[in-house]
Amino acid sequence: MRRVVAVVTILGVAAVAVLGAVWLGPLSAHATGRTHPKTPSGLNALAPATSTTATQPTTTTAAAPTTTSSTTSMPRSRPASTATTTPLPAPTTSPGAAAATCTPTPVVGGAYAVGDSVMIDAEQDLESCVPGITVDAAVSRQWSDGETVIRQVMAVPDPPAVVVIALGTNGPIVDADFDAMMSMLGGARRVVFVTVHVDRPWQDQVNTVLADGVARYPNAVLADWQGLAAQNPGWFYSDATHLPIGGPGAQALAGLIASKV
Repeated sequence: MRRVVAVVTILGVAAVAVLGAVWLGPLSAHATGRTHPKTPSGLNALAPATSTTATQPTTTTAAAPTTTSSTTSMPRSRPASTATTTPLPAPTTSPGAAAATCTPTPVVGGAYAVGDSVMIDAEQDLESCVPGITVDAAVSRQWSDGETVIRQVMAVPDPPAVVVIALGTNGPIVDADFDAMMSMLGGARRVVFVTVHVDRPWQDQVNTVLADGVARYPNAVLADWQGLAAQNPGWFYSDATHLPIGGPGAQALAGLIASKV
C-alpha cells in the first residue's frame, strides 16, 4: 500500500510540473518583451523600440532643410533693408546742362504761386528771382486743392496781379478743370501755367490741356518746364520728377517761371 501511495504522489508532482511549464512558458515570453511565435507580426509596429528607431532619421532629415532654407533666404532680405535705409542719391548734372540765370525783378501788383512738391524744390530760388512773391506749395497737392487755394487768394480786396499755377504732377486734368481755374482768375493781369515733367501716364495729357487752355485765354501764358526738363535728365532724382533744392534744376525752373511773370 505504501508503494502505491508513493507512486501516486510522484505522478502527481510530475503532472503539476508539466502543467506549470505549459502555462508559465507563454507568460514568461510576454514578460521579457519577446514576441510569441503565434503573435501576429502586425502588432510589432506598436513596439516602443521600433517606433523610436523609425523616428530618428526623420528628425535628422527635417532639420537639415530648415537650416539650409534659413541661410538661403538671408540674401533676399538685404536689398529690401538697403533700399529703405540708403538715402536717395543726389543726381549729377548732365554734360553741357546749365542752370538758367535770372535777374531778380519784383512784380508790380504782387505775385502768387500755387504748386505741388516740385514747386517746393524750387521755392527758395523762385523767391530770389521774383522778390516779394508768395509761394504756396504742398506735397501731393491735386488740381482741385489748388482751386480751393486760388478761390481764397482772389477773394481778397487786392488780389495779386500775377498768378503762377504749377499743378498736375499728381493726377490728370481735363479742359473743364482748366476753365474752372480761369473762372476764378478773371482779376489777374497774367496767369502762368507750368507744364509738368513726371514719369506718369498722365504727363502728356496734362500738358496738352494746359497748352490748349492757354490758347483760349489772352491773359494766360505757358512756361514749358517739360520741354526744358526733358533735355536735362541729370537735374533730377531717380524718380525723374523731383529736384535737389538749390540744384541746377531748381534754379532752372525758377528762372523759367520768372521769365514769364
